[in-house]
Amino acid sequence: MNFFLETLQVLILSLWYNIEAFFRFFIPAKRKNVAGEVVLITGAGSGIGRLMALEFAGLGTVLVLWDINQEGIKETARLAKERGAIRVHYYLCDCSDKNEVYSVADQVKREVGDVSILINNAGIVTGKKFMDAPDSLVEKTMEVNTMAHFWTYKAFLPAMLANNHGHLVSIASTAGLVGVNGLADYCASKFGAVGFAESVGLELLATGKDGVKTTIVCPYFINTGMFDGCQTKWPTLLPILEPDYVVRKIIQAILTDQVFLLMPRSMYLITALRTTLVAV
Repeated sequence: MNFFLETLQVLILSLWYNIEAFFRFFIPAKRKNVAGEVVLITGAGSGIGRLMALEFAGLGTVLVLWDINQEGIKETARLAKERGAIRVHYYLCDCSDKNEVYSVADQVKREVGDVSILINNAGIVTGKKFMDAPDSLVEKTMEVNTMAHFWTYKAFLPAMLANNHGHLVSIASTAGLVGVNGLADYCASKFGAVGFAESVGLELLATGKDGVKTTIVCPYFINTGMFDGCQTKWPTLLPILEPDYVVRKIIQAILTDQVFLLMPRSMYLITALRTTLVAV
């Protein structure tokens, strides 16, 4: 009976999240003030990680940038300071290495303080069909795109729980909602990231930690170079997204505590239809 009730609770909460995301189209939510918050962004050395850092720089936040590319995060830090960031700290960190994540996280807590907005953005793609992908690359994809989220949550969530204040952001993908030909390992890793983030969000609600917010972002392919050569068969329904647009929507979702953000908007309909068909 307990299992049945808990399962029913999860289904109801998941349905509520989707209904909430739908109504956000029509009823704009009040934006929260993030001035003084410590924002950690993984994969901040390029792409949307860098663009998010630049957006947060103008909001009075303290930035903590992680990447495996030192020159990349140095450049992001320089640009963020030009945008008016009050403080910027950057660290080399291989998010696929659990011990390195914990070690650098401890350094951040000593040198900067508790992270209050955690954005898991780092990601990789092999770009190979399943049977052509070396085992090492498959493992790396899972380590960066999925398991790294476990380790960063383990490192920074305790302080958020203690304060009942914080925000966990997972930059996933529509490939974490619907399988894509030729991206088996990438899809699996993003399905894992979505499931993990959603489950933690439900745990937070179940334990009364309503001050710790969660946002799961699932964009279609973004024109950042990560998916060079990818094309869409239905450009009107599923266009390749421009980075600036994606980042504006992500920042808006974080500032309004939006639980799910799918891009483009047609993905809400596609996922709803898929869920209905599966249920039938």
